[in-house]
Amino acid sequence: MQTVIKKLDANSFQLKDQVVAINRVTKVVKGGKNLSFAALVVVGDPSAAVVGHGAGKAKEVPQAIRKAIESAKKNLIKVNLTQTSIPHLVLGRYGAGKVLLKPAPEGTGVIAGGAVRAVMTSAGVQNVLTKSLGTANPHNVVKATFDALVQLRDRNEVAAMRGKQVQEIQ
Repeated sequence: MQTVIKKLDANSFQLKDQVVAINRVTKVVKGGKNLSFAALVVVGDPSAAVVGHGAGKAKEVPQAIRKAIESAKKNLIKVNLTQTSIPHLVLGRYGAGKVLLKPAPEGTGVIAGGAVRAVMTSAGVQNVLTKSLGTANPHNVVKATFDALVQLRDRNEVAAMRGKQVQEIQ
């Protein structure tokens, strides 16, 4: 199911960035080895339920992080949330990575591993149960989490899709 995602303006939000992974990469060339760094960053505004992810590469770590943040600001998504949790159970997939997101009652907190936790806290989800299945590759796990967040629907959207009133839906 393909969803249309409209561009969000990064300047209209108070975005906080969180570095998920930094990887040292070497390229072997004729003259020796070229060392560079790759960074994976998640940015988000918890109060607005907006989150984005990006990757960047550079010769030094700070430049790689800066590039990743700029990339993340370009693909922000709005997340459909209930008061403090997600509306329903959802499974996101990307490559070999699968991420299961399950709504949780008030006071549960974010039960999640590294990469998924970064995305959930940046999106402003306060109570959620998650399980990362398949790969542990942070890039694929973050993208699978975003796939799951894009699939979330609120009551009004589901009612409109089914041609029913909001009160008729459980």
